[in-house]
Amino acid sequence: MTLPTALSMTRRSALAAALAAVAWRPAFALADADPGQAEALHVLNRLAFGPTPGDLERVTRMGATAWIAEQLHPERLALPSFLADQLASLHTPTESQRELIQEYKQMAKEAKDAKQAETASPDGKKPQTEEGAERRQKVARITVEAGDERLLQALNSPRQLQEVLVDFWFNHFNVFQGKGLDRVLVESYEREAIRPNVLGRFRTMLGATAKHPAMLFYLDNWLSVAPGYQPRRPGGAAGKASGLNENYAREVMELHTLGVDGGYTQQDVTELARILTGWTMQPLQQRRRRRIDMEGAPTYTPPHQGDSIFGFDPERHDTGTKTWLGHTVAPSGLSEGEFALDVLARHPATARHIAFKLARRFVADDPSPALVDRLAQRFLDTDGDLRAVMQALVDSPDFRDPRPVKFKSPYQYVMSAVRASGIVTSNVKPLMAVLSQLGEPLYGCQTPDGFHDTEADWLNPNAITQRVNFATALASGKLPLQRADSPDDPTGKRAMERQADRAMNGNAPVEGSTPPLDANALLATLGPAISDKTRDAVGAAQPALRAALVLGSPDFMRR
Repeated sequence: MTLPTALSMTRRSALAAALAAVAWRPAFALADADPGQAEALHVLNRLAFGPTPGDLERVTRMGATAWIAEQLHPERLALPSFLADQLASLHTPTESQRELIQEYKQMAKEAKDAKQAETASPDGKKPQTEEGAERRQKVARITVEAGDERLLQALNSPRQLQEVLVDFWFNHFNVFQGKGLDRVLVESYEREAIRPNVLGRFRTMLGATAKHPAMLFYLDNWLSVAPGYQPRRPGGAAGKASGLNENYAREVMELHTLGVDGGYTQQDVTELARILTGWTMQPLQQRRRRRIDMEGAPTYTPPHQGDSIFGFDPERHDTGTKTWLGHTVAPSGLSEGEFALDVLARHPATARHIAFKLARRFVADDPSPALVDRLAQRFLDTDGDLRAVMQALVDSPDFRDPRPVKFKSPYQYVMSAVRASGIVTSNVKPLMAVLSQLGEPLYGCQTPDGFHDTEADWLNPNAITQRVNFATALASGKLPLQRADSPDDPTGKRAMERQADRAMNGNAPVEGSTPPLDANALLATLGPAISDKTRDAVGAAQPALRAALVLGSPDFMRR
C-alpha cells in the first residue's frame, strides 16, 4: 500500500470527524418513512444488493409484493442489452469442463518443464516460449472472467434475488478458486451447479455440486478409492488415489446438509465416504469404461452426456455393505451415492440447517425459532422446493420488520455502493481488488464453510477504516470502473491491483475513472435508509466529502 498524500490525510481527518458526529448505531429512519417507500427499500436491501437510481420509486409504485413475485421468477426478466453484450464478450462460458482442465494441465506441464530446464541451464535462466506465455495468460483470463461474470450480473441484472441467492448458495457449497484445477473450474461450477438451481429443488443443487469437478477436486473425492484399489497404470491421477478420503463425506453432512449438530457420528462419515468411492472425474477421455453389473456380468457406461466430466468408476468403488445413518446400504454402485444424497436432502436436520441459514441471511443474525421452524416445515412439505421456502420467508412477519438490523458483508457493501452510485460499470476488476482489501476476496475463502454473514464476522475498526477508504475512492471518482483492458494486460490483473491500491490511498484519478458522485443524488436514491442525523452531518460537511460520508455512514452499512 502506498503512503497517502497530505491532501488525502486532511480529507480523511475531516471525514473521520464528520463520521464521529454520527452515532454508530443507525437511527432507523424507516420508522418515520412512508410505509410503501419503507417496504420498497426494505426488500431492495434484503432481496437485492440495494437500490439503483429510480428503483425506490419504481418498487414503491408497483408494490413490494408484486416486485417479490417478479423476483421469484427470474427467467421472466430479460437482461438489459448492455449486460447481455458484456456477458457475451466473455470467452470462458463457451469452454467445456474438459477443455478448461486440459488448458490448465498443459500450462502446469509447461511450467514444470520450464522449471526443469531452468535448473539444467548453465546460466540458470528460465526459458520462455511464446506458446507457454499465451497459455498462462489464457488461464489467468479464465480466472478473472469468473469474477467478471459474477460482478457484472450482481451490479446490473434485474434478477436481483437470483444474484443474492447465487452469493448465498456459493458460500454454502463453497469451493476455493486458489486450489489447483479450481482456478479454471469455478466459473463453470457457479454457472452450471449453482446459478440454475437457486430457486429450484435443493436435491438437484446438492447433486449438481457433488458431481461437479470443482467440488470433486476441492474436497478430494475424485481420489477416494476402496481399500486395496490398484490402478491399471501406475502414475498419473489414478496413481495418486491411495485410499479412502473422508473430506467430502464429512463436509456434505456437516456443512451442506445435516449441520454440525445433525446427529451423525464419525462412523457415519466413514461409511458415507465408502458409499461415495468411485465418484470421480474423467477429463482426458470419453471412451467407454468397463464395469460390472449387479449380476456380475461385464457391461459398459456410455460416454458422458453433455459437458459434464463426472464419472463413476466401479473399479474404485467399495463393494461392501455399509451401515449409514441407520440404513443398511447394499452394494449397488453409483446408486448408493444417489440414495445417500436423497436421504440427506430429505432429512429433517437438513431442513432445519437450511432454514436457519436462510433466516440468518435474510432476517437477523439470531433468527427466531418460530421462523426457523416455519421454513424447515415448508422445506419438508415441498420436498426441498427453494422457491417455496423463499416465499414462506418473505411472507413471514419476521422478514417484514423493516428495521435494518443486518450488517452488510464486504461483498454486499461494495455491490450496494456501486449500485447506489448509478455508475454504468464496464470494468469490475478494481472491485475484485477492493473485495480482497476488505477481507472477502471473490471465490477466495479457503475453508469449505465459506464466508459468514453476521455482524460479528465483519464489524471491527480496521474493516470500517477500509470501507471508508473505499467510499472515499468511489465518491471521489478515483476507481477505474470504465477503463478498457490494455492489450498487453488483457486480464487486467496487474492494472486492477495497482489502480485499486492507488485509489484506496488517495492518489490522483487513473484512466477510466468515473466522475465524482453527487451527494444529493445518492440521498435521493437511498431515501429513508439515511437518517436525519446523518443527513445533517452530510449537509454540514465539506462539499467534496459529502458523497463519501453518505456511503461511509453507519446507516449505509446496514440492510
